[in-house]
Amino acid sequence: MMSSDATARLDFASVDLERGKRCGFPEVVYAEGKTTEAVIAIFEKQLARGIAPYATRLRTEQMEPLKERFPEGILNPTARTFRFLLKETEKTRNETVHSAGKRGRIAIVTAGTSDIPVAEEAQETALWMGVEVVMIHDVGVAGPHRLVERVKEFEGCAAVVVIAGMEGALPSVVGGYVDVPVVAVPTSVGYGANFGGLSALLGMLNSCASNVAVVNIDAGFKGGYLAGMIAVNAAKACAAASANACAAASANAYAAANAKTAH
Repeated sequence: MMSSDATARLDFASVDLERGKRCGFPEVVYAEGKTTEAVIAIFEKQLARGIAPYATRLRTEQMEPLKERFPEGILNPTARTFRFLLKETEKTRNETVHSAGKRGRIAIVTAGTSDIPVAEEAQETALWMGVEVVMIHDVGVAGPHRLVERVKEFEGCAAVVVIAGMEGALPSVVGGYVDVPVVAVPTSVGYGANFGGLSALLGMLNSCASNVAVVNIDAGFKGGYLAGMIAVNAAKACAAASANACAAASANAYAAANAKTAH
C-alpha cells in the first residue's frame, strides 16, 4: 500500500507516523482484536521511521512471536504489554527523548494485590514515556496505616496513579495526603455488587478530594499515560525555569563585572 510522510497505509491500518510530533508521544498499538501479523507489521512501519513502538492488551498467543521477532523489545506478560525503549535521538513535540528519570517521576499505588495487572500496564506506559515510576502495592483502606507508612515515597512525584477495585475509596484518601494530581483507575476486582468495576468507578467519580480525576475501568494505560504527560510537562517547566534562572544569574554576574570595570 502507498504511504505518505505522515501515514503508513497497510491493508488493515493507517499508521500515524507523526503523532509524536503533534501530541508528544507516538501512536500506541491496541493489540486486542488484531492479529499477531498485524501488530508486527505496524511495529515494522514505526521502527522504519525511528519510532519506538508500544502495544497494550496483548493476548497470550501474541507474546512469544513478538519476542522472537523483536528480541530487543520488552515484554511484560502481567501487564500484557510490549514496548521498545525510546531513543535519545527520537524527536517529539516536547523535546528530544531522554532516559528514564529525566522526564519526571510518578507514583503508582494499588489498593490490593489483585490490582497489580492494571498497575503494571500503567507502569509500562510511564516507563515507555521515559518517566521514573515508584510502585507502592497493597495499601488499601482496610488497613489505613499502610498508606500512612509510605506517604513520604510520594515526594518528588508530579502525579499519583491510584488503582483500586471494590468500593474504590483509596484515591480520595491518597488525595488528602498529596499536593499533586491523583489519577484514579477503577478496576473490576470485587464481588457481585462491584458490577465489573462500576461501583469503584462511581465511587471515584464522587470523590470529595479536589485533586482526583478518574479514567475508565481497568484502564491502566490511560492512567499511566495521563500521569506521564503531567510528569513530562512538569519536568519541562522545571528545566525551563532553571535555564531562565541560570541565564538571569549569568546576566547579573556580567553586569556586576562590567560595573566593577567601569569603576
